[in-house]
Amino acid sequence: MPAQPADRRTVLKGAAALAGAAAAAGALSACSTEGNSGGRTPATPTAPVELGAAAEVPVGGAKLYRERKLLVSCPAAGQYKAFSAQCTHAGCVLDKIEDGEGNCPCHGSRFDVTTGKPLRGPATDPLPAVPVRVEGGNLVAG
Repeated sequence: MPAQPADRRTVLKGAAALAGAAAAAGALSACSTEGNSGGRTPATPTAPVELGAAAEVPVGGAKLYRERKLLVSCPAAGQYKAFSAQCTHAGCVLDKIEDGEGNCPCHGSRFDVTTGKPLRGPATDPLPAVPVRVEGGNLVAG
């Protein structure tokens, strides 16, 4: 028996199903961290990383080293604290510091830059601490 050509309604239903699947895949990829996290690199450095002049981190403030996925704060002159800048919720890299808080652009988590603790979810775990020291006027993390 020869194959029957598909009727118009069947073709339209199939096209709608494909469009829905494509939209769902797009929504899932919007939640992906691949483009915002620098790939699958570890959240903390595995070897010492030179960040630049310690004087670039203001006393009482913090600086984001986004390309290194690190956040360094300076609570008092000569004292530095470093944390991973990779969100503990989905791995996105923080994009800015505002009012003493590191911001995750993917889902809105906020972190205290002096403690690494989450201030607003969905993240519930603190940013991992990273050892940091000053060598020759430069910050070295890891």
